[in-house]
Amino acid sequence: MKTEALEEKSKKDGSFSTKMKSFLNKDNVAGHIFSAPFIIGFLGFTIIPMVFSMYYSFTDYNMVQEETFIGAANYVRLFSDERFHKSLIVTLIYVGVSVPVKLAFALFVAYLLTRKVKGETVYRSLFYVPSLIGGSIAVALVWKELFSRRGLVNNMLRIVGLTPISWFGDQDMAMIPLILISAWQFGSSMIIFAAGLKEIPNTYYEAAIIDGANKVQMFFKITLPLLSPIILFNLIMQTISAFMAFTQAFVITGGGPNDATNFYALYVYNHAFSYYNMGYASAMSWIMLIIIGFITFLILKFSKYWTFTND
Repeated sequence: MKTEALEEKSKKDGSFSTKMKSFLNKDNVAGHIFSAPFIIGFLGFTIIPMVFSMYYSFTDYNMVQEETFIGAANYVRLFSDERFHKSLIVTLIYVGVSVPVKLAFALFVAYLLTRKVKGETVYRSLFYVPSLIGGSIAVALVWKELFSRRGLVNNMLRIVGLTPISWFGDQDMAMIPLILISAWQFGSSMIIFAAGLKEIPNTYYEAAIIDGANKVQMFFKITLPLLSPIILFNLIMQTISAFMAFTQAFVITGGGPNDATNFYALYVYNHAFSYYNMGYASAMSWIMLIIIGFITFLILKFSKYWTFTND
């Protein structure tokens, strides 16, 4: 028995020694060093906060006094919170309108920029700039000024003889500037679409031309089907991004008028840092995660009916 135990121990020691040698290998060490910032950041700013958020969602916590465990009371409260229901509806409307508009515009511009034109790279870079600065506070303030009562948009309406619009005072109109600023940040989707368009073989178009197909037919019969996996990727990424929209509503409208632009993320923020109700905000955050996961699942589930594959 002792002999078997010693043999087993030596095997374990040898295995551990082998693992340590593999870990200390120069190539592995370099990999660990370069991946360490991401791993530390992922643990410190994603995993650990998620664990704490899950715990706080079952508590009454105002960030000042010690938390009190209340079970599922925060989740039950969501069913009777009318402002929560409205923020969810407002967010779903925003996602349902802004994402298709953004993707359509990105695909349109990408299609134009993949044609043989001079300065193609310069134009592509210029169109990508809004995506780099579009989510900033400064741009949101500029956008707010553009759509103000005496802003550029209303001045243009006056010039053409139309009545100026109270963009941020009308519940039916307040969402439009926010959708437009989202569509304006189409650069990242455009770059991905452009890369996908360049991967489509020209031989397909040449064969279609020989068969007498026009440009519209080639776009819907060749371009869109072959680009459908790229469309699926952009659709999922932009849907997730739209659900987390916050800066536009926070800076431009503050959620008004009458909660017409009170996005889900803004409502979570207000409960956490304005009303000091961190427990309730944490519960809403987890419900948001479930909603985003469910919608992403539905998109993937039904993508097989419109996404082209080689299978």
